[in-house]
Amino acid sequence: MPRSKNKVAAHRRRKRVLERAKGYWGTRKNVWTVAKNHIEKGLTHAFRDRRLKKRDYRGIWIIRINAGARLHGLSYSRLIHALDQKSVMLNRKVLAKLAAEHPAVFADVVSYVKS
Repeated sequence: MPRSKNKVAAHRRRKRVLERAKGYWGTRKNVWTVAKNHIEKGLTHAFRDRRLKKRDYRGIWIIRINAGARLHGLSYSRLIHALDQKSVMLNRKVLAKLAAEHPAVFADVVSYVKS
């Protein structure tokens, strides 16, 4: 009985990996074993960094809120505490957007919290 080589499926699998490796540098784009390893590593980084991106954005929002709050004589932690005391339900994303793009509205929020 002749040996089966699974040619069509193997070729498709390799072609799919090499298509994903387009744009890579050197042999990473056209040598099967090297491309396979780097695609796998890239997918691992993509999985991890989708989660890290959320942390990074939260850090950026906190920096922006802190900068806006310090212009009005408050620190970030005191502002957040005062917002909780007054039951103002604005998340950090919205507060950061106000501080960066609408400073007058952010000033109104801070003055309401201070009083």
